[in-house]
Amino acid sequence: MSVTTQGPLPSEPYDVTVVGAGVVGSAIARELAGHHHLRVALVEASGDVGDGTSKANTAILHTGFDAVPGSLEARLVREGSRRLSAYAAESGIPVEPVGALLIAWDEEQLTALPGLLKKAERNGYGEARIIGADEVRAREPHLGEGVLGALDVPGESLICPWTTTLAYATQAVRGGVDLHLNCEVREAVSSRSPDGGARHELTTPRGVVRTRYLINAAGLHADALDRRLLGRGEFTVTPRRGQLIVFDKLARDLVSHILLPVPTALGKGVLVAPTVYGNVLLGPTAEELDDKRATGTTEDGLAGLRAKGRRILPALLDEEVTAVYAGLRAATEHDDYQIHSSPKERCITVGGIRSTGLTASMAIAEYVVALLAETAGTDLDLDPTAAGDLDPVRMPNLGEAFPRPYQRADLIATDPAYGSIVCHCERVTRGEIRDALISTVPPGSLDGLRRRTRARGGRCQGFYCGAAVRELFDGWGETGAAR
Repeated sequence: MSVTTQGPLPSEPYDVTVVGAGVVGSAIARELAGHHHLRVALVEASGDVGDGTSKANTAILHTGFDAVPGSLEARLVREGSRRLSAYAAESGIPVEPVGALLIAWDEEQLTALPGLLKKAERNGYGEARIIGADEVRAREPHLGEGVLGALDVPGESLICPWTTTLAYATQAVRGGVDLHLNCEVREAVSSRSPDGGARHELTTPRGVVRTRYLINAAGLHADALDRRLLGRGEFTVTPRRGQLIVFDKLARDLVSHILLPVPTALGKGVLVAPTVYGNVLLGPTAEELDDKRATGTTEDGLAGLRAKGRRILPALLDEEVTAVYAGLRAATEHDDYQIHSSPKERCITVGGIRSTGLTASMAIAEYVVALLAETAGTDLDLDPTAAGDLDPVRMPNLGEAFPRPYQRADLIATDPAYGSIVCHCERVTRGEIRDALISTVPPGSLDGLRRRTRARGGRCQGFYCGAAVRELFDGWGETGAAR
């Protein structure tokens, strides 16, 4: 097992290589790690795991109530929600079951609620119910004027997407997977091996990755990689930008649930939701783009969000904004996940995984490994039901609903570094920063450190603590003592 960020890559071929270390690719690598006889690589273009779409979403653990009934997405979201909820509890990933309200603001939306309720029931979710305007107002007294009713979905939860991806990758690496970062696949060539099957050579800035079987979980670039490897594509990824506004923690008392609009063909629409970090989100937009790197926010996009937010929760607009950001979703021309096997090419494509991919990630991984076992037959001797146990992981808590290190006298008594606060906005301690920097999958940048600790993620955005955090990041030695 290893994590590499620079230098040459191993020359020996891998049995299976997963391209893309987002939440889905990392989950697949974790699932493969249980098969200890396989030599597995996880290859990522960025310098960190979860550094693309996975880091910039609305961080909701879905029930799948509004998925297309009978679709692969509906099935995997339903199964994935159950699996991830259990895994989060075991691994220390913060989850808050706050529930959601799909709010009707006009008669057309109100008449759509019974159809959404029936869809939830067809998807196996029986806890949803329609509630009247008075109950909605009693549960969310700060809502704007004009509420006519809502669909109550009590099973929707908040989750930390950063910790989820990191937990998968950590467990994968500890289970024997080689994680190669800064390895953008620039060329992909397939040829025939002596046994008649395909073998793949992936050219990266750090050298060539050779592999017998390949799993394409490249997210926004999955369609391009498919065309390089297979000479064809089953889908085209059109990046859909979602801009979001993060409001200060003082806004948290304004909202108790995830406030959703009645969905449209472009997605779930603009929502207002708390986060496990204590902030409040407003967004996302849904902008069809051509540029797969256009993750910047725009004046028009943010202005549009504020206008919609003013109707949903007027008092929210009086609160301070902590940050704005944008993420790109891997939208395709299809209404479902695009998971395909190409047996002759020894390739499985995992594409079109939209915002529900976080929730579905563990179920997607199980599905893909079963598909790989069917594709490979006896060649890999891969029995999905016979995976070995992985050592459990316990991730650092980033959620406000659970005790943080600075609040734990037992930790501080054992190690005073947990009582030494470096980032005062987010209450991040020297001990947490140290632990992140010497962890199995350490951060390669200050942004990566923020996703592991919340340092520099608060109201001042690092204005006060930035120099101290940078000093720790630059100076921490391999022995765990700051130089």
